[in-house]
Amino acid sequence: MIVKMKKVSIITIDNNIEESLEKLGSLGVVHIEKKDVSSEKLVLLLENKKKLEKAEQIIISFAPKKQSAWQKDGEVPKDIAATVLSLYDKRKELQEQIIKNSREISRIEAWGDFDLDLYQEISKACGMLYPYELTAKSYAKIGDETKILVLKKTKTKVFCFSVGKPLDGEVQFALPNVSLHKLKKTNEIFLKEIYTIEENFSKMTYLLKKIKEVFLQEESKIEFEMARAGREIIDREIIEEKQAKPNDKILKIAFLQGYIPITKLQILQNGASEAGLALYVTDPEEGDRPPVLIKNNAFIEMTKPLFSFLGTIPGYNEYDIGPSFLIFFCIFFAMIFGDAAYGTIIFITIAFIGFYIKAKTGKIPDAINLFALLSISTIVWGAINGSWFAMPQDKLPGILKALIIPQFKNTGPLFLDFFKNFLGLTEGYQPSNVAQWNVQFLCFGVAVIQLVYSHIKNIKRLINGNTKAVAVSQAGWLVMMIGLYFLVLFMLLKIKLPAFTMYLIGGGLGAYFVFANQTGGNVFLNIGKSFANILPTFLNVVGSFADIISYIRLFAVGLAGSSIAQSFNSMSGLEKILEGNFSVGQFSIKIFGALLILILGHGLNMMMNVLSVIVHGIRLNLLEYAGNHLGMEWSGYSYKPFVLKQEAEVK
Repeated sequence: MIVKMKKVSIITIDNNIEESLEKLGSLGVVHIEKKDVSSEKLVLLLENKKKLEKAEQIIISFAPKKQSAWQKDGEVPKDIAATVLSLYDKRKELQEQIIKNSREISRIEAWGDFDLDLYQEISKACGMLYPYELTAKSYAKIGDETKILVLKKTKTKVFCFSVGKPLDGEVQFALPNVSLHKLKKTNEIFLKEIYTIEENFSKMTYLLKKIKEVFLQEESKIEFEMARAGREIIDREIIEEKQAKPNDKILKIAFLQGYIPITKLQILQNGASEAGLALYVTDPEEGDRPPVLIKNNAFIEMTKPLFSFLGTIPGYNEYDIGPSFLIFFCIFFAMIFGDAAYGTIIFITIAFIGFYIKAKTGKIPDAINLFALLSISTIVWGAINGSWFAMPQDKLPGILKALIIPQFKNTGPLFLDFFKNFLGLTEGYQPSNVAQWNVQFLCFGVAVIQLVYSHIKNIKRLINGNTKAVAVSQAGWLVMMIGLYFLVLFMLLKIKLPAFTMYLIGGGLGAYFVFANQTGGNVFLNIGKSFANILPTFLNVVGSFADIISYIRLFAVGLAGSSIAQSFNSMSGLEKILEGNFSVGQFSIKIFGALLILILGHGLNMMMNVLSVIVHGIRLNLLEYAGNHLGMEWSGYSYKPFVLKQEAEVK
């Protein structure tokens, strides 16, 4: 349920703005409206926050992989971020210098480790020596009149000195300022320094808790400064103009705007009264975008982690689809996974994780509860289908066979037989695979139930919003959806088209055209507006028809997963191995290979099913149901009250 919000203006004297904000922060109930603001202090605070984030990332990147090896305590620097970043910058400088030295080493290494001082002495005694790296061809062209001192020859180059004068047309080799030996020694020293710095980083893990504490304080300061800088100020004279004196000051009134849940309004009123703050409380107006606070019972709260993962928040004036989402998502998850054995594996894994977390924290997270519910749904669906690792139904133990309902046996009846006198089948029609036909029938049944429910929600909202005439248009669309459902059954499942189908489609569509724009004014003019949109409406009808068909994906994906599982079962050859006559050694090797194939194959299939749930199961809920038929745009943002974070919050 989306909690109703009140729009609130907090009015105070500007000189007391900081004290007023501290009071609001201590109450922690007002969501202050965010504005694009800037101040020198805010810029500095944001820079400090970035530095803390970077320092934390640096320490984590060098931390031992096992948390048990993390440093528990140590000296805390006065400025943690500055200390860490300074060391990191030094490490970076050393790395850059090593790269620079390495390039120089690579350049001069072929000349060997000669003494630069000796080179200078020889140049003074015998004449200036000019160094060159010559190709063999260039060296051969040098005349006898030029004195050449060859230092080294390779297959492609000659390393030499020209004595007394430079060579025409050749580029001199630039001798280094530091010898090769010293460069290598320097790099060794730098590498040791880098290693020491990195070792220090690995021992700084005890600072992570303090960084988190300081980070929360900085965030609180940023929120505080944004609220302070975002206030609006009105100038008011203290006294009337005729009594004004030259030294009289101007009284500045500051006010902040925000939103508060109606359930917490009394807390704000009591706190404002104590702090001497003036309040002006109204309902949100058209065009306002209040934040969204959703409150449900513990059962529905299980959906929160999933919506957080998807990043979807309904708009303030949209629907909280949590309850219906949970019910239908359990159905979609079960039909896509489709296998009771898979559900059992998930349940055992989740139960183990849940008990482990509870032992550590005393509470089982909502995500664990959600997956437990999804796994139970899968077990139930797989059991009534007789699907256990995609084994043939006739190979299952008797107790598992007993759980299969007749409609999911290929020799069983059709679900449609319960009301065939109402709908009927085409003459002589009998599906080749009864179980698959029944699953498809259920898919379309789930589709019409969910999509019709969406229009019931729309009707209820329109009636409560005093737009009863428009609510009739939604009722018309609902009736048309039922007609489209029968049309889908006729086209895809070969059911005889009931005579009333076209009346449902035509009558529902007619009601929609007549009432869709009846919001006031001339009735016939409003009907004309509806017919002016006949093309978009026709496309929406086609879209609704496609939405019902879209639910067949539950059958198709479930069937694909079952086929993959059967393929791996066949590849393993486990049945033949168990029936064969092998020696103990042969049997052990074959059974190991078969089990390996089964574990890897079914494991891969389960991972693919997870992706299928994300792609198909969530899509049906968020696109077909919520988007196309509830008209949701997920345009909301979370309610985040202005709170001064305390050090005690850090655990």
